[in-house]
Amino acid sequence: MPSPNIQSDYELIELLKQESLPAFNEIYHRYSGPMYKFAFSILKDEAECDDILQNVFTWLWDHRKNLKITSLKAYLFAAVKFNLAGVIRVSQRRSEILANAPALNEAIEEDSLELKELIEIIRSFTSSLPDRAREIFELSRKEYLTNKEIALRLGISEKTVENQMNISLKKLKVHLGRMSFWLMLI
Repeated sequence: MPSPNIQSDYELIELLKQESLPAFNEIYHRYSGPMYKFAFSILKDEAECDDILQNVFTWLWDHRKNLKITSLKAYLFAAVKFNLAGVIRVSQRRSEILANAPALNEAIEEDSLELKELIEIIRSFTSSLPDRAREIFELSRKEYLTNKEIALRLGISEKTVENQMNISLKKLKVHLGRMSFWLMLI
């Protein structure tokens, strides 16, 4: 049975919304190690992993008053995953990192039920997009192509790709917000 001094994730989230620095520190100490380990298993680069954790925790603190989190662990790991996607997309080591993509898939599959549910919600949302928007979204998020690479592959302008991604991401955020489940860092 947990010690009465150890707070649940729910209690920590509520305290964080009230600007509790000790609650933020507890969240950091509780999850930064596993989050770092997860990011490092993909990137194999300490500086990039440190940057991802800093981005996630900075964002968490900056948006603490508006958080709608049902599972803190799933939320933080999903934030790491989406930050990883951004790093991979612009990395000069992208081919090398993606060669180890099974490690990324295995790490995600082994994670919590909440994260699996979130991934399924995103897959369902993606399948509801119009064909071209879905194709652009999947090339960006699954194959980690840049807007320029997507434009070249599809024979469209880079601006069209950028516009389609912005529209799709806004719709995804609204979709997730309606579910009162999670406002993503994408």
